[in-house]
Amino acid sequence: MMFHLPRRHSVVRISVAVLATIPVAAWSHAQGRSSSASQRPPQTVTAQAYPAELVQAGRSLFAAQCGFCHGRDAAGGESGPDLTRSVLVAEDVRGDKIGAVVRSGRPDKGMPPFSVSEGDLAAMVAFIHDQKIKMESLQGNRRTVDVADLGTGNPETGKQYFNGAGGCARCHSPTGDLAGIAARLQGLTLLQRMLSPSGRGAGAGGSVPERLVTKVTVTLPSGQTVTGKLAYRDEFTIALTDSSGWYRSWPAGQVKFTVDSPLEAHAEQLRKYTDEDMHDVLAYLQTLR
Repeated sequence: MMFHLPRRHSVVRISVAVLATIPVAAWSHAQGRSSSASQRPPQTVTAQAYPAELVQAGRSLFAAQCGFCHGRDAAGGESGPDLTRSVLVAEDVRGDKIGAVVRSGRPDKGMPPFSVSEGDLAAMVAFIHDQKIKMESLQGNRRTVDVADLGTGNPETGKQYFNGAGGCARCHSPTGDLAGIAARLQGLTLLQRMLSPSGRGAGAGGSVPERLVTKVTVTLPSGQTVTGKLAYRDEFTIALTDSSGWYRSWPAGQVKFTVDSPLEAHAEQLRKYTDEDMHDVLAYLQTLR
């Protein structure tokens, strides 16, 4: 299926579709149910309307706190599910179910608990429901993107962004780690990896390559330091897996720690990208053969 729209409109339409196609496990697993991209999103059980200003506030908060996992449009990210297809969201009434998940987390799914104010939670709930309503209104069920649909960017503009405002060149090199990237990855797969590179299949057996691992150094009250791979972190707990494979955790308020996350720059960048930026950088990456 091809879009024949002016470039600006095409970019907006495609970027939403792209972020919605990243494979994810559904939030509805919390209730023992699954969600399939081949099915229509579950219909909202209780109709809800929210003020436009509350939805807009929620959009910014969601992008900053949830977007890297769930996608900026709540339609799925690298490790977080498509909330517009979640049964839990469909059955939620003004945050009564979403709030419980946000504050308790889902440790079994890799989601930590979050401490958010009532106002911020209400805004994010409004945004999630607004996105779900929009998805329910779509005709058809398009969840894939033709390579040609992504060919709207300007490679030269993307190169300038890569080397300048985007700051990509600080960590990546077209003759180093990105050499031949377009020969290995094309279209949607390349865009997904560009936006969220933590990596399905990034390493052997689907493991995350060492250069992308988040590391943490914990300094104990005695002065002893412990270093390892970050295993868990919230406002109460810091945990790591040390070089021997042992899981170790401490109350966050009783130790000092520093976190080194190679992917933090990507999380920050995802909040800054415009639709045109994304497509321009993608166009540039597609020249690296």
